[in-house]
Amino acid sequence: MKMSEVNVKKEIAVIKEPIKIESIEIKTKEEIAIYEDPITFTKGSYLVKHEKLDRIEHHIKSTGEKLYQCSQFDKGFSRIHHLKTHQRAHTEEKPYKCSQCVKTFSRKSNLISHQKTHTGEKPYQCSQCDKAFSHKHILIEHQRTHTGEKPYQCSQCDKAFSRNSHLKTHQRSHTGERPYQCSQCDKAFSQNSNLISHQKTHIAHTAEKPYQCSQCDKAFSWNSYLKRHQISHTEEKPYTCSQCDKAFSLNSILMRYQKTHSTEKPYQCSQCDKAFSHKYVIIEHQRTHTWEKTIPMLPM
Repeated sequence: MKMSEVNVKKEIAVIKEPIKIESIEIKTKEEIAIYEDPITFTKGSYLVKHEKLDRIEHHIKSTGEKLYQCSQFDKGFSRIHHLKTHQRAHTEEKPYKCSQCVKTFSRKSNLISHQKTHTGEKPYQCSQCDKAFSHKHILIEHQRTHTGEKPYQCSQCDKAFSRNSHLKTHQRSHTGERPYQCSQCDKAFSQNSNLISHQKTHIAHTAEKPYQCSQCDKAFSWNSYLKRHQISHTEEKPYTCSQCDKAFSLNSILMRYQKTHSTEKPYQCSQCDKAFSHKYVIIEHQRTHTWEKTIPMLPM
């Protein structure tokens, strides 16, 4: 054997540092030992031959092995970046910031999706109604409201869902997983929307209201509430319905109103078969399952 040739079995015994092979990170020599059949390389610095790079990828796909375990829940992942993304649900880390507003996101894909709300671009048109969407997957999900298709089946009960996200939320009712932890108390929730509603109870009961209206004596806990209130002074209604002549002061009110023109009910309960046209209605409905107290509306 040439002096420059190295046998894999001998090389494995001295591995100290993490090795990255494409998108896969392997941290221990035991994990590499799965592939311990002798392979010879031309340089000692090479641990894996170029033509053998696909072997680890193939092993993970064929066996379904999940090497990366969440320390807080009994969940495993085959990719280290999948684990890191999942862990942000525990830490509430949102490293991806929108350059045009204050919103932040835990996933880059969510940031890219959000940025299209600033451009107003909606290239994906429904063939059965006049709705258009910024992303193809949203169009596909919308089209299921016409067909009634529910391709996402729960493996532990007979419920099926039109969206994969609804299935994942529902599955937490079987596992008891509550990844959304309140930073101000010990409560945890299975859905982020429930956490947001709960967090408002802390704000509603605090005396701190740093956002003062410049035209009256009202003050608010959140800047978004102040901005909403300030519109009441201007009576400006810049958001006009495209199907009639009604105008609204807030885009959220316009979007809520526009659903009165349609029978679409995109908000499906993950714990029963009911669906709703408005997000706030499904949040109220979900409290009948969780027995959460209704959060009082803050004054405008």
